[in-house]
Amino acid sequence: MDDDERIREALSELLASHGMRAIAFGSAGDYVSADKPDVPACLILDVELPDINGLDLQRQIAAGDHPPIVFITGHGDIPSSVRAIKRGAVDFLTKPFSNSDLMAAIDAAIAQDREKRSERADVGVLRQRYLDLTPREREVLPLVVSGLLNKQAAAELGISEVTLEIHRRNVMHKMAAASLADLVRLAERLEIPITHSRRTGGSGA
Repeated sequence: MDDDERIREALSELLASHGMRAIAFGSAGDYVSADKPDVPACLILDVELPDINGLDLQRQIAAGDHPPIVFITGHGDIPSSVRAIKRGAVDFLTKPFSNSDLMAAIDAAIAQDREKRSERADVGVLRQRYLDLTPREREVLPLVVSGLLNKQAAAELGISEVTLEIHRRNVMHKMAAASLADLVRLAERLEIPITHSRRTGGSGA
């Protein structure tokens, strides 16, 4: 994304020579409104754009699933570069930059995006497994991963220990967890809130 057509053409040609498909935008508005291909990618972003500052665009799209950003600018300064990198930019290149430096930054950004996409896909599978649990099994899961004993978790839900053990086995099976430690890690990835801690005394102990 650059307001200089010559820069856009040069970058498109460079990327094409490396077997990469590029889509050029002259403004932030064009980028935001465009349909993006669902593939590993990166956003090469100029700091100075006709409709918005590139750093402001970075902040605005931060909450969504956007590709990693490589900044390019003809007016670079240390505060801007620090601000961009702190917000997750892969690199901040000042014009004129070498093709090798740009391609290294692009390769790093695409690798990062590929990893993020893989992580999102894995979490999506885990989330579907969680949704396949029954309402009672979803109540059992956080109690189990919090470290409560079976009798403590059963007392918490007002069910028998035998029934709790059945639900626990079902949770382990449906979540494809090989062990309790594995189930704890899966729950952490799903950001399931843990509201209990293991107790050695009290009701049901």
